[in-house]
Amino acid sequence: MNVAIIGVGLIGGSMAITLKEKGFASHVTGVDASETHAQKALELGLVDEIMTLGPAVKKADLIILATPINAAEALLPLIMQEVDKQVVMDVGSTKKNICELASQFKSRGRFVATHPMWGTEYSGPEAAIKGAFVNKATVICSKEDSDADAVAMVEKVYGLLGMHIVYMNAEGHDVHVAYVSHISHITSFALANTVLEKEREEDAIFELASGGFESTVRLAKSNPAMWVPIFMQNRDNVLDVLNEHIAQLRKFKACLEKENYEYLEELIGKANGIRRIIK
Repeated sequence: MNVAIIGVGLIGGSMAITLKEKGFASHVTGVDASETHAQKALELGLVDEIMTLGPAVKKADLIILATPINAAEALLPLIMQEVDKQVVMDVGSTKKNICELASQFKSRGRFVATHPMWGTEYSGPEAAIKGAFVNKATVICSKEDSDADAVAMVEKVYGLLGMHIVYMNAEGHDVHVAYVSHISHITSFALANTVLEKEREEDAIFELASGGFESTVRLAKSNPAMWVPIFMQNRDNVLDVLNEHIAQLRKFKACLEKENYEYLEELIGKANGIRRIIK
């Protein structure tokens, strides 16, 4: 199986490791806008060769589009124009726009929209991790718009990665990820900026930072080149959840202002209900 990975960074590189290890990919071709990233991916053995987009697509049986979503939308038309029997899958964090874009091509059935729900705050080929996706969820969106054999191939890929699959439509996906992923990143970015604004002595941050703070702001190290396009594309859903989040923060603020510690305890107790979702 010849696999072309467009964007050999954290996600694409981590996929390459497992697909080669499992014997699914007999040959992996890398395509990357960054010459530095491309050469590093080759050096690390994530890919077997580096090619430009057109030849890589024509050579491949499976094309994995693993760039930031704004780049993915720019590249998808170029890929779909070259597609015959190849399967194309993306791994972006929003799905409505890219599914609408894919639907403009007669080869739409060869495209499978997916979103593996895993990532770290790091980027680039050096960030690729072995066994990264095991026991994590992945979403396949609007599978009825894709050919059955294309979906089957993508399901096999995610099975080899050790992921369990959730099926939903593209619009529903974008609503749900606004709540479980996108708001978490905004909160982390905002908290990091709050601390950096208030705490001018950086040494004090480093000395006092504990596990709770580190885990909360870990996402603030994420690449803005990836996250700004996500927030742009999922703007309405992110604004909806952000408004609710601000309303919740105001409740905590009011409790402290009015010294209403009984209600504060109630709010914290209610928040403990998240244990039903996160064990």
